[in-house]
Amino acid sequence: MTVRTIWINGGLRDAEDARVSALDHGITVGDGVFETVKAVDGAPFALSRHLDRLARSAAGLGLPEPDLDEVRRACAEVLAAEPVALGRLRITYTGGVSPLSSDRGTEAPTLIVAAGAIAPRPDTTAAVTVPWVRNERGALSGLKTTSYGENVLALARAHEHGASEALFANTVGQLCEGTGSNVFVVLDGTLCTPPLASGCLAGITRALVAEWTGAEERDLPLDVLERADEVFLTSTTRDVQAVHRVDGRTLAQAPGPVTAKAMRVFAERAAADQDPA
Repeated sequence: MTVRTIWINGGLRDAEDARVSALDHGITVGDGVFETVKAVDGAPFALSRHLDRLARSAAGLGLPEPDLDEVRRACAEVLAAEPVALGRLRITYTGGVSPLSSDRGTEAPTLIVAAGAIAPRPDTTAAVTVPWVRNERGALSGLKTTSYGENVLALARAHEHGASEALFANTVGQLCEGTGSNVFVVLDGTLCTPPLASGCLAGITRALVAEWTGAEERDLPLDVLERADEVFLTSTTRDVQAVHRVDGRTLAQAPGPVTAKAMRVFAERAAADQDPA
C-alpha cells in the first residue's frame, strides 16, 4: 500500500507535499526518536505505552518533551485518512532545523506521523548472529532513536543469509537484542529474556509477553542460542514469532510448546484490550 497522507508539523499533507527541511537535525545527524505502533482495523495497539516510551526516549536524547495529546490527534487523523486492516503507524520526532553540526538550533522539533499497510508475519523465521555488538553503556542505550545505521548493516547481513533478523551480543558477550526485536529463549522449560541492563530496548511487546507469561529476565551468554530448546522474537510487527533457525542450527520444533503458548496468550490478551496498561 502506498502512503498517501502524512501528518507533519500540525496537519495532514498529501505525501508528495509532505516535506521537512534538508537542515532538519533528524536528517543531518540522526537526532531524533521514533515509535512504530501496530494498527488493527484502524485502531492503534498499546498506544499509551508507545507514547510513554516516546517521551522517555526524547528525554534521554535531550529533546523537548513532546506534546502527547498532539501526537494522539495526529495518529487518529492519519489512521482515519489511511484506513488499514493491519498496518504500521510510524511516529518520528526530531530536533528540528539546526546547524550543520551536532549543535541543536532554536527551531521547534519536527513531528511526523505516517501509516502504511503490512502483511501478516509468518509463524516462524530464521535469524543470524552478527559480529558487531550493542554498547550497553552507550549514551543511546535503551533509547529508540533514529540513529539506525548499525541496524541497517546488520539486517542486510541477515538477508544475505536468508534470515529476517540479526541478533546482537553486548560488549561483555551477553545476548542482547535484534535489530528491531527482542529475543526470548526456553531453557529446560523456563522462558527467559535478557534484562534491560544488557542494553536491549524496552520493547512494548517484550514487556507484555513477560508480564503475561511470567518470563524471567536473566543474563544470557550469546552461545545460549546454540543450546536453547526454543527461541522466539517479539516486536510490534512480529508480535510473537518463533525462530526455526539460528545461524547454521535448525531447532527441532518451531514453534515449540512454550512459544506456542506465548503466541496464543499474546493474541488473546491483545485482542481483549487494545491499550493495555
